[in-house]
Amino acid sequence: MSTPFSLAILAIVTLSLLGLPIGHAMIAGSILYLLVAGQDLSIAAEQLLNGMYTNYVILAVPLFILAAELMNIGSMTERLLRFCDALVGRFRGGLAHVNIVQSVIFAGMSGSAIADAAGTGRMMQAMMTKDGKYPPAFAAALTAASSVIGPIIPPSIPMVIYALVSDASIGFLFLGGVIPGLLMALAQMTIVASEAKRRDFPVEPPIPLRQLPGITWRAFPALMMPVVLLGGIYGGATTPTEAAAVAAAYALAVSVLLYRSVSFRAFYGSLAYSARTTASIGMLIAGALVFNYVVTIENIPDSLRMLLAGWNLSPLGFLILVNVLLLILGCLLEGTAILLIVVPVLIPTAKALGIDMVHFGVVVVVNIMLGLITPPYGLLLFIMTNIAEVPLRLIVRECMPFLGAMLVALALITFFPSLVLWLPRLMGYQG
Repeated sequence: MSTPFSLAILAIVTLSLLGLPIGHAMIAGSILYLLVAGQDLSIAAEQLLNGMYTNYVILAVPLFILAAELMNIGSMTERLLRFCDALVGRFRGGLAHVNIVQSVIFAGMSGSAIADAAGTGRMMQAMMTKDGKYPPAFAAALTAASSVIGPIIPPSIPMVIYALVSDASIGFLFLGGVIPGLLMALAQMTIVASEAKRRDFPVEPPIPLRQLPGITWRAFPALMMPVVLLGGIYGGATTPTEAAAVAAAYALAVSVLLYRSVSFRAFYGSLAYSARTTASIGMLIAGALVFNYVVTIENIPDSLRMLLAGWNLSPLGFLILVNVLLLILGCLLEGTAILLIVVPVLIPTAKALGIDMVHFGVVVVVNIMLGLITPPYGLLLFIMTNIAEVPLRLIVRECMPFLGAMLVALALITFFPSLVLWLPRLMGYQG
């Protein structure tokens, strides 16, 4: 590494440790690099503006965030929970299974793990711990683990960001996440079934089958949201970004016109929250765009590719190395930062080894999502600690079996690319 680049890295790390948001730290470190290297400082502004205003795909991020918020302020989530309860609530540990199934359904609407945990997490926590049915730490750990499914099953905000740095097709990335997401859910339900038997979790009173049509009908408009969203993309009617706008409009129309459950105050609050979240992600993307210019100038991706070429790694060996690296980084860094800083450096090597970019993207996103429930950073763990008012160590302990099961699922999609690529190829993907 050159002296300017070393100083830039030192500045970014120091400013981040002092509490400056990492997006701002990357911009500051990149400007320091340009200053020490004797380059025009206006390059930072040029890279930021060109990247932010010419990438149409970035617009999908705030729209998916808004769609999730509009779902939460309406009664869509309550109706979905009732529908999930009617499906799987009758089994031992039924509410735990409901928690997972609702995350799978909610995943087809929001694309955000945090939106899942914050939206339905509070309700599921209250339902599962009422009358001492489930230990609070177990309920919180399960909610955190099931929320991981959100950005794996389409739509997915992390996949949108990965498409931004890799030029992979968002539509095929979305399709590639379906089977891995369902595999994650199956792994979690297996753990729940085992724990329910071992710890004698309660069996909920079964909802009579004659009530199922009515429950399904009341939840039907909410259940149609993934159909509208994904049908528009794969039917060719909309781009993923346009589909995100349609999803937000559909969520608003259903909540306001059909369910009549949205006040103006709640609507304004959802807009304000979505704007704050978007601004936070936007600053991170802006910082990464400027810093990636520095990384490119320093020729870091090609240097890494030549270094790894000397190791004679096979494609599978490289994927295993990437899994280990991202799982470790997930314990320390925020997922979007990993996607924007680390992953672009790995992509040239993955391409040189002939690894499919859709397969690589899904493996990367799954790794980053697992980072949300791995201490010490695990953002979902902190969210559920706040919601459940349970010590973090108890939630971490309860989360370990679910993390282990999902690592097995990660190994399967790593070793067997067809689990990711079968559905995209069925829809015409040529990779």
